[in-house]
Amino acid sequence: MKRFLIERQIPGASELSEAKLAEIAKNSNAVAASLGVPYRWITSYVAGDKIYCIHEADDEDTIREHARRGGFPANSVAQVANEFGPHTADLAVTAG
Repeated sequence: MKRFLIERQIPGASELSEAKLAEIAKNSNAVAASLGVPYRWITSYVAGDKIYCIHEADDEDTIREHARRGGFPANSVAQVANEFGPHTADLAVTAG
């Protein structure tokens, strides 16, 4: 599966209660299970009026179908090309 970054514009997202986030998560899980194709929600981050989600699916159309069925906005969907972090520095090869 491919990994995707989804940007969801939701006014007041950072004010959503834990109960509301749990409700959204339950809905997302149910929709993912109903798709009939491989789909995995990795995690989500709430920042201001946006929620950024990392999901895995075979293609962008499946990501958008999940959003449509769940009633979630998917204002931007981008396939993740690569991932790196502090541990990546240990992989660096020095030219000599």
